[in-house]
Order: sequence, then structure tokens, then C-alpha cells
Amino acid sequence: MQKIKDFYNKYKVIILLVLFVIMAVIPFLGIETLYIRYMCNIMMYATLAGSLNAINGYSGQMCLGQAGFFAIGAYTGAALSKNFGVSFWLLLLVGGLLAMLIGFLVSLPTLRLSGIYLSITTLGASEIIRIIAQTWTPVTGGTMGIKQIPYPEFFGLDMFRPQYYYYIFLFLLVLFLFVTNRVLKSRVGRAWMSIREDQIAAKSLGVETSFYKSTNFMYGAFWAGVIGVAYAPFVNFIDSTQFTTDVGFNVLAMVVLGGQGTLVGPILGAAVVTILTEALRFLESWRYVIYALLLIAMMWGRPQGLVGASKSMLAGGKIKVKEDKAKAKAEGGSAK
Repeated sequence: MQKIKDFYNKYKVIILLVLFVIMAVIPFLGIETLYIRYMCNIMMYATLAGSLNAINGYSGQMCLGQAGFFAIGAYTGAALSKNFGVSFWLLLLVGGLLAMLIGFLVSLPTLRLSGIYLSITTLGASEIIRIIAQTWTPVTGGTMGIKQIPYPEFFGLDMFRPQYYYYIFLFLLVLFLFVTNRVLKSRVGRAWMSIREDQIAAKSLGVETSFYKSTNFMYGAFWAGVIGVAYAPFVNFIDSTQFTTDVGFNVLAMVVLGGQGTLVGPILGAAVVTILTEALRFLESWRYVIYALLLIAMMWGRPQGLVGASKSMLAGGKIKVKEDKAKAKAEGGSAK
């Protein structure tokens, strides 16, 4: 594994360029439209899972309300594009900013919460957003939803075909990865990770934990809103049933399976869960039992996820370090 990491670090730029070229030419390889749609779903969920990972994986907060921010972006894009003809490309920013604003409001009462209390609060906020979407009929269409959502246009090209829409999701995923990578290397990203590792120590070193936790929530909500705007025209119809708590837990499963606190983890997790969803569709509701068993096995055998670091606090690395120190101290004492 270490040799693979060393090879990747040495040829990182070349490897990323090759992967991007491969992804860019896939729609021209004669692949069936159905499989192109599957790939669109993977990239969409990879971005959505990445937005959740920015919260859970990099600041250590436990958010379960990503489906709510996703819904805000989807309804904003669908309502404004259909009723007022607002450009899809402008709506990406508008939907993201509106979701970010709601993320800020949700973060305020949760700054002193952690663990299960924070999870329940964010889950409740997501359900409130979904119920508002279900009952605010003049804007959201209520239980009937919003139908015939206009497809985005690009230089006069109506991008209704999955082969075209593929590039929208690819662009958003690459943009998300690039921006997030830059943010994580900045002072803001380092502050997030210091809060994740030890909030009390971070605060004692001058990190404004409340400010950075709120900023972290806003960042994750922004990208969930952006991908929500892109999702609405892709499916051409949205209603409140598409943003239930099941979506939130599904995205969380992607993050946990792939590896929290990594950029690649949510992508791998989204691919695994999406492929399993389609492969096990014949089992209907029983496929969720497979998900549960898979998550239990993952948390038991590899809690850091498929590509997570074994020494990460998210994988119990911090606890293991303390246990090793205590063991060494005990052995040293007994030797004397």
C-alpha cells in the first residue's frame, strides 16, 4: 500500500490528467445511454457525498441533514428556471448560496452540540425543509412536485441527453475537488482539521472554533445546493419524496464506505453504493439489509473506510495512540 501511495505522490499530476482524459472521452466510446446515466448518478452522488465529507470528515461534526440542503438547491433551480426562465448556470450559484445561508442558520443552534445530539438536530432540520417543500404548494408544487423542468443550454445546445449532461456532473465534481483541495491546504482547512482532532486544544491555541464550525457547515451546504440545482433538470421532475432521510443515510453510507477525511473516499463510496443499488435492485427493500451488513463489516474490519488513513482519529487512531503510550509507560514502570 505504501508503494502505491509513493508512486501516486510521485506521478500525481500525470495520473490525474490521464484519469481526466479517460473520463472526458467516455461518452464518445459508444457506451449505452443507461450506463451513461449510471455514471452521471455516481458523479452526482460523489459530489453530494463529498459535501457531507467536508463536514463530517474534515471538522469532525456529525451532520445527517445533507438531504435538506440538496433539496433547497433542487427546488431553487427548478422553480426559478421554470417560472422565471433564470439561466441554469446562474442558478448553480444562487442555489448554492441559498443552501449556504440555510446551512448558516442551522449551524447557529448546533455550535455547542456534538455527537448524537448534533446528528438528531441536523436530521430534524432536514425533515423540516422537506415538509416545507411538501406543503408550500405555490412555490414547490406541494405533493405534485415540479414537472418539466427546463434543461440547461450551452451555446444553443439543449443538454437533455445523458451524454451531454454527463459533462455537467463531471465539471462540478472536478471543480468541487479542486476548490476543496485548495481550501483544505489553507488556514481554514487546517482549522477544520484541528477541531476534528481536538476541539479543546484547538481553542486553546487561538482557533475560533464557533466561527470555523459554522463556516464548515456553510461550505458543505453550498456544494449540496449546487449539485441539487444540477440534479433537478437531470431527472426533469422533483417532489418531496426524493429528499427523505433515506437519501441522507445513503449519502452517509457512501462517505463511511469510501473513507471520511479523504477526497477520493466519497467518489469510491458513491461508485460502490450506486453499483450495488442497481445490481441488487431485484431484492427490492432487502437490499438495504445488504447495506447495513456491509456497513457493519466495514466499521468492524476497516473503520477508516476503503481509502481512509489507518492512523486517523476517524478510524480510532487517536485512541490507539493513547493505548500504545499507556502500554509503553506500564512496561517502563514494570521494568524499573
